Amino acid sequence: FDFHDLSALPTIQALADTHPVWSELLEIVSEKELEDYADFNDEHDTFVADNALDADVLHRKMRLLTLASLAASTSSRELEYRRIAKTLQIPAEDVEMWVIDVIRAGLVEGKLSQEKQVFLVHRTTYRVFGEKQWREVATRLDTWKDSLRNVLEVVRRERQAAEAQKEREIHEVERKAQGASGMGAGRRVGGRDMIEMGTD
Repeated sequence: FDFHDLSALPTIQALADTHPVWSELLEIVSEKELEDYADFNDEHDTFVADNALDADVLHRKMRLLTLASLAASTSSRELEYRRIAKTLQIPAEDVEMWVIDVIRAGLVEGKLSQEKQVFLVHRTTYRVFGEKQWREVATRLDTWKDSLRNVLEVVRRERQAAEAQKEREIHEVERKAQGASGMGAGRRVGGRDMIEMGTD
């Protein structure tokens, strides 16, 4: 499934001039998606059969590669089942089977959540790494940065609230202590006055 090194070879790049249809197919398998492959088949409807290629194998690989690309481009790291089904052009009940297959192929790591009907993406493998992939990485980093900023803001507010609560508690303790001290002094003064009155 790793086409990055292959597509960089000069002989492969030269296919664009000598065998343009082969070059187009290689480009699709290397970095494009199932919909592009379907368009290729519509345009070159006999190419796969004429060249003794296994149509079922190609179609399956394109689905796996498309799912891997979809996972890699998802900044939230959560892929809804319905989005996977739509992109792969499969019934919703087949989503988990395809996710398991792409994990077994080593293209993606993650966990299925049947309760939420989402695929939680942990790690992905890029088929090629070019300008588009750098943009995806930059977008993901921006998302993480925003999330971290939000977390830090929540922590800051909680710390300020805790410090304010602590100050209020300290002031309350001091107020009660002062009140208790004042009451004790008043009782002592009153007792002394009574004794003095009794001796007259």
